[in-house]
Parts: sequence; structure tokens; C-alpha cells
Amino acid sequence: MTQINTHLPSSDTEMDIGIGGMTCASCVARVEKALNKVPGVVSASVNLATETARIRVASAETTDARLRRAIRDAGYEPRALEVAEAEANNASPWAGFAPVGFGLLLSIPLVLPMLADLWGQHWMLPAWMQFALATPVQFILGARFYKAGWYALKALTGNMDLLVALGTTAGWLLSVWLWLTAHEGHVPHLYFEGSAVVITLVMLGKWLEARAKRQTTEAIRALHALRPDKAHWISEEGEVDVPVDEILTGDLIVVRPGERIPLDGELVEGQTQVDESMLTGEPLPVSKAVGAQLTGGAINGDGRVLMRVTAVGHETVLSRIIRLVEDAQAAKAPIQRMVDKVSEIFVPVVLVVAMATLAAWMFTGADFEKALIHAVAVLVIACPCALGLATPVAIMAGTGVAAKYGILIKDAQALEMAHRVQTVAFDKTGTLTVGQPRLTQQVAAPAQDLDTVLTWAACVQSGSEHPLARAVVSAAKTQGLNLSAPTDLSAVPGRGVQATLAGRQLLLGSLRWLQQEGLDTTLWAAEVPALQAQGATLSALAERTATGVQGLLLLAFGDEPKVGAAEALVALRARGLKLVMISGDNLAAAEAMARRLGLRPEEGEVRADVLPGDKAAQVLQLREGGRIVAMVGDGVNDAPALAAADVGLAMGNGTDVAMHAAGITLMRGDVALVGAALDISARTVAKIRQNLFWAFAYNVAGIPLAALGYLNPVIAGAAMALSSVSVMSNALLLKRWKP
Repeated sequence: MTQINTHLPSSDTEMDIGIGGMTCASCVARVEKALNKVPGVVSASVNLATETARIRVASAETTDARLRRAIRDAGYEPRALEVAEAEANNASPWAGFAPVGFGLLLSIPLVLPMLADLWGQHWMLPAWMQFALATPVQFILGARFYKAGWYALKALTGNMDLLVALGTTAGWLLSVWLWLTAHEGHVPHLYFEGSAVVITLVMLGKWLEARAKRQTTEAIRALHALRPDKAHWISEEGEVDVPVDEILTGDLIVVRPGERIPLDGELVEGQTQVDESMLTGEPLPVSKAVGAQLTGGAINGDGRVLMRVTAVGHETVLSRIIRLVEDAQAAKAPIQRMVDKVSEIFVPVVLVVAMATLAAWMFTGADFEKALIHAVAVLVIACPCALGLATPVAIMAGTGVAAKYGILIKDAQALEMAHRVQTVAFDKTGTLTVGQPRLTQQVAAPAQDLDTVLTWAACVQSGSEHPLARAVVSAAKTQGLNLSAPTDLSAVPGRGVQATLAGRQLLLGSLRWLQQEGLDTTLWAAEVPALQAQGATLSALAERTATGVQGLLLLAFGDEPKVGAAEALVALRARGLKLVMISGDNLAAAEAMARRLGLRPEEGEVRADVLPGDKAAQVLQLREGGRIVAMVGDGVNDAPALAAADVGLAMGNGTDVAMHAAGITLMRGDVALVGAALDISARTVAKIRQNLFWAFAYNVAGIPLAALGYLNPVIAGAAMALSSVSVMSNALLLKRWKP
């Protein structure tokens, strides 16, 4: 498992701050506006679902305290993320229900007469008793609405709290006025129950919403739970149990059977089977022997092993995975920008509609009491809570369940774009093939000793990590050949290497490069086409002499398709996608492998003889005409192509650079995960659209009904609370997704 980079190099600094007290999309807009006004802030993105702000600052003078002050001045509570996480982790299912329960106890007696009316029973609580029950709900439980609404007014904006405060206060004041001005002996109809029930229902909706939010963050909490607290450290006195935070890189620790591996490291003694399913989604245990890499958070099998720690703290794979998932959940999808623009003007428009409703009813001859109740209903039903939650909760649920199955989505834009992909381009080696080529055949030039020239080739390649280089060195060692280090070694990117060995100036690389240097490949006129037809990748060793470049050794390498790759490509084709394999191999070798994978060279599904630096150009060519292209790769030389694609998917068994450039990382080298990533994207975007539809539908249908008098404030309050809960519940259905 390779460690994952999670940050782009930048002179800017990112800060995350928790925020308490936000209730709707308008709150998000106000906090973002307040933060963006702070000198030195480059950008601020606030997420209602996670209740966090991610702020990018360019100035060292822009301190955490200054940003927190801006949040507080906007009317919200800045919070430490650790405190918020601890509260979420330790919260019981009924956490925060006490105020809601108190509100229900006080509101139910007010509602009972309304229910009795349905069965023909006409009775009413005395006015003083209604006042006594409703007032604590209005001004004690409802104090939060007044406080937040006041801050919104000061900022010349509006939010859900302002609408609730205005609507319920109007109903309460109207009831008090009707009570105090009633003729003796006349019992007026009062609206205390409307104000009290609306506040209680809004609080109940927010409590249900918070409870559902805790479920959307289960994926993050599950990843945090993979970290053991203790490690069995091998000290000078022997085995000692110490906190994991005290372990240093290079320490030796023991992992007992059935325990979680505390940190990343290398197995130095023993062998075992390791369950990495929570990290990679791979259901089967993986065998580990001496020299194997162990990943913190995985579960050790039945072997007691000794490991040397290679990464601690934020540098471990698990920490980086958590960071990637948190980044994705904190990010805004492009569709959210449209929602933000709508929500910014939504509350002021609703206030105008409510005033127009009041004026219109009075103009048509209705008394002030009736007109005001209809205006209150408009204010209550129009709260844009669901609008602010529609997108982020779906993203949280989608990225969380994807991480569970080994698909790490680094940014919301990749998540939103992936379902629109029309063409999928694959790197060949290490992505569609195993990526561990073997030296299958060696052909020495006439008058050359095979062992000697193979030794020279292995010496030239001995310092390289390239898969073909490792194959040459492995073959030489298998034959017992003695290797020595070359001098003046230099790489020619995308072509090969050149070095000096025992006074000889040697070149080893692709046939095309060596031909450009002057090699006459007719030495192997019969062998080259025959090996290429078999799908072999060819390289050659040559010597630069006074008379030109002389061929010494032809090398043929063979690779195998990954298990399940052909079936995965069939599944992608069934989705209507165009498939392309990009390879640096010659055309014959690339086409031979493509056919083994089920690709169709005759339909243009193979791009061969592509230099590493030209892969990005190939991707840009595929994007011509507006086609949406995904690139799947794993190597350093794939990074530009991954960045050039609309959606980059990096194999998690590849390099840091590739994963750094990609929007989506597949934690195991399984081609089937490409289709799974596109699928979870499609399902998440579908949930976002469904949520936005329902969020808008509640308001589009509810506001006219309230204005026309078909909804009273209690029904409006219930509908508004239901809209938030339904959006949350719909997003949580994503948790049932499986690849």
C-alpha cells in the first residue's frame, strides 16, 4: 500500500473551523460573506451538513482567532473541530432532545382542543392558561431564533431563524391583543397553539436532522475507530505497552494475532494473513511475509509478527485516507453554487411575499387577524432548511459509503462529473496488466556472449525502479550473474538509460530510441516481428563506439492481464462507454495485449507508441468535441494525463504522484472499481437532484398554498420540518449502496 498525498503544494494555508448555530442555506451564505471580508482570506467554503468552514488564507496575519471573531460577529459560534467530533462520537441517540421534549409537553395541551374539534367536541383552554403554556415556548425555547434572527437583521440579510421569529411572534402578539381587547363574555379564537407548535416542530425537525447527520458521518467515525490506542513496543527492557502517539518512526513493535495493526510499517519477522477490508474494500485476507508492507488499521490474522514502523501520525495511510474523505465531504459540488445564489435572495423574497399576502387579504376585505395568519403561514413554510442540506448530505453519504468499499473521492467536482463520463482511457502497465513484467526472451547479437551482455544490461538497470529494469535484474540474479555499479548513469525520460561500464558507453531502452541513435535493428530482423506478434514489449542493449551504435542484446518482456480486468471492461462497455488503452509499447505488442483484454484495436481502442510525456496530449485529443473523458492510471508518468482528464482515477497500488493528481483514488488495483466509482457518482448526483427537487417543491407548492389561505401556521411548520427530514432520509438511502 502506498502512502497518499492529500495536499497540493501552495503558499496558502488551509484552516478548518467548526460552526454552531447554522440552520439553513442563508446562514451558510452569511458566514461565507463574513469570512471572505477578513483581510488575507483567499476563499471560504462553509458546509451546512458538516457544520464546518474551510478557509484558505494567504497572509500569516490572518490568524485563527481573527477568523473565529468574524464568525462570532456574524452571529454564530466558532467551535473546535475536535470538540464537535467528540460530541458526535459520544452522543446518544437522544442527545439534545430535552428542549424538544419540553416544547412537546407544553404544546400538546394547546393542540388537544384542535384535535377534539375533529370529533365535534368544542372546548377551549382558558386564555390565561394558553398564554402560560405558549409563552415559555415562545421566549425561552424560541430564544435561539430571536438571537440568530437579530444577527441576520444587523447584517441586512435573512435566514430561517428570522422567518420563524417573525412568524411566531406575529401569531403570539395577535393572540395577546385579541385576548386583552375581547368583549366581556366573548371568548375569541386565539393562536397561541400555532406559535408554540411551530417552534416545537422546527426544533423537532432540527433534532431529527442532527440525528441523521450523525449517520452520514459514520464512515469517518468508523475510520477513526480503526486506530488502536496502544502498541506493544520493543524497548531495551523488552516488550512494553505504550500509547500509539509515543511510537516513533523506526521503532519495532509486536502485533499479536487478531489485533489491529497500530501504524504503517514493514514486516521484519513472522508471517500472517491481514484483513485490509476497511481500508481497501478487499474482502479476502492478504498474505504477508518478511519485507511486506503493513498498513495501520488492518486486522492481523493468526500470526504473531514483528514490524518496523515507517510512518506515524498524519503520515500514515489511514490518516491520509481520513483526510481525503473529510476533504471531499467538506467540499462543495458545482451544483451547490447555484443553490447558494438562490438561497442568498430567498429569504428577502419570502419577506416581500408575506407582506404582499397580508396586504392582498386586507385589500379583498379580510380582517387583519385572518390576513396576518396567512402571512405568518407564508413565513413559516418558506424556511430554506432543506435547500441548504440537499447537496452536502448526499455528498457526505456518497463519499462515505464509497470509502467503505475502497473508493476515495478527493473532491466533490470529481464526484459530480464522473457519472457523465463518455470515454474511459486506461494506462496499460500496472492498470490493465499486473505490472510485473518478466524477461521472457533474450537474443544476443552475433559474436556476443549471452551471459556477458545480460550482465551488462542488469548492471545498467541495477539502480532503477522501473518494472522492466527490475525484470532484467531479477533474471540476471536468477542465473547467478555478478553485478557491478555503472558510472555516469543518466536517464533519458520515456526512452531508456545510458551509462558507462568498464569503459564501455552503453545504452539500454526502446528500439525506437536506439534506432534514432543509429542502431541497425536488422540484426534481429526475424526475431523482432515474431516477438511483437506475441505481444512482447521489446528493449535492446547497445554500445556507442567510434563507428556508431552497435547492437548487443535484444530483450523481450511479457506481462499478464489483471484478474477480472477483461470482465470489468465488458461491464464498462455495457454502460455505453467508449474504451481506449494508451500504451508506450509498439503497435503490435499493444494490440496483442488489447485483444487479450477484450479491447477492439480495429475500432480505435488502442493508442500505441505513446511516450509518457504525450499521454496528456492523447487525453486532450479524446476530449475534443466536448466528450467527457476519465483517465485511469497508476504511474508517475500518468500524473499529467490524470490531471488533463475531466475525471482522473488513480490505482491505490500506484504512486503518490498519480493519486495526488487524480480526483478519485481506487484503493486496490481492481479495474472493476472504475465502474463502481462511476456508479456511486451517478447515484449520488441522482440523490442531489431528488433532494433539490423536493426542497424546491416544498417551497414552490407551499408558499402559494399558504398565501391563498389553504395552510395554517401549524401545518406549514410541520411541512417545513418534514422537508428537512425527508431530504436527510433520502440521502441516507445511499448507505445501502454496494459495488
